[in-house]
Amino acid sequence: MKFDIIIIGGGSAGLMAAIAASEQGAKVLLLDKGDKLGRKLGISGGGRCNVTNNKDMDELIKHIPGNGRFLYSALASFGNKDIIAFFERLGIRLKEEDNGRMFPVTDKAKTVVDALVNQVVKQGVTIRVNAPVADVLYENGAAAGVRLRSGERIAAKAVIVASGGKSVPHTGSTGDGYAWAEQGGHTITELFPTEVPIVSNEPFIVSKELQGVSLRDVTLSVWNPKGKRIIEHRGDMIFTHFGVSGPIALRCSQFVVKALKQFAVGNIILTIDLLPDQTADEIYNETLKLAASESKKAIKNVLHGCLPEKMIPLLLAKSELNEQLTYDNIPKQGWLEFARLVKAFPLRAYGTRSIEEAFVTGGGVHLKEIDPKTMESKMTSGLYFCGEVLDIHGYTGGYNITAAFSTGYSAGKSAAETL
Repeated sequence: MKFDIIIIGGGSAGLMAAIAASEQGAKVLLLDKGDKLGRKLGISGGGRCNVTNNKDMDELIKHIPGNGRFLYSALASFGNKDIIAFFERLGIRLKEEDNGRMFPVTDKAKTVVDALVNQVVKQGVTIRVNAPVADVLYENGAAAGVRLRSGERIAAKAVIVASGGKSVPHTGSTGDGYAWAEQGGHTITELFPTEVPIVSNEPFIVSKELQGVSLRDVTLSVWNPKGKRIIEHRGDMIFTHFGVSGPIALRCSQFVVKALKQFAVGNIILTIDLLPDQTADEIYNETLKLAASESKKAIKNVLHGCLPEKMIPLLLAKSELNEQLTYDNIPKQGWLEFARLVKAFPLRAYGTRSIEEAFVTGGGVHLKEIDPKTMESKMTSGLYFCGEVLDIHGYTGGYNITAAFSTGYSAGKSAAETL
């Protein structure tokens, strides 16, 4: 069979590209090297699949710090509201949770994956799994098809690369698309892990004394070596045996990676504000008042209700306060230091976990070489890119999948319309 368009990769972007292209009447072949489609999609959102985020366009783009502005055209054509309407047309009811996150009411990613695959089949797309691509074929400066690792050559008028990044490789994202892009004349910006746990060799991390301690509604800040705050995020986090993880640690991770590289330093300072709604003065006065009300008690016991229990000895030790002190013997300077530490508990980070352990890949196909309206290569006609292979990355919370669906739709629709 002859094909108009070949799509490489059956994830979020590839499935949406296949739907958009076949809607326009194109004969589409969808190739995936794995044994089933939508593998990464099937584990997203903790296995519940956070299909998009319901925030307004500008707010949505703010949550895609990795070149989110590139997406204005794609989101105008097929944005989060369109994604919601698309799934509802397929009979998938969605519900909104905290911070605009949209999930299927079934709370099962399989619901979303099955709906997409069924729609692809319904629209007459030819699907081949266990069909790894070796090369994209080029003729006279244009994409001309693909060569499979088996040696089979398949011709097409356009090729859409939706092969993903390098994160979560067990789902098939092993960075294959970067080499094909380079063969087509493209530049690949440096790859790095984003949305990934942060690593530290602070003594309290190495000793594992805080391992498993969860912090709720705190603020995590990343600082450059000149003492300027780079970013801050408020929410939940957790101490691990290697450093810190949890939502706000993941969000701060890319800024740790970038700062380490930019300033060529061995570590970057992070601070945790344990009580973000109070000032240091308020903490000083309120905890001192609390100690006065239980003046016979050791201060470590007085503080149990205010702060994470396992952090109290560490906070007191860093403030050079004996945890057995009672109210009558509290030194003013030591208590001021204690209040300051509650507002800015320091943590030195020397990096993050690997790109393979990250939720999202930073870097990718250089966006100056891609038409933002069509996702077509400016270097090679008939060659399109969508999804995580592009140099676009957002926070977790439905932002990356929105970028994948949006760029996939644009690539598929544009490739078909051009033909």
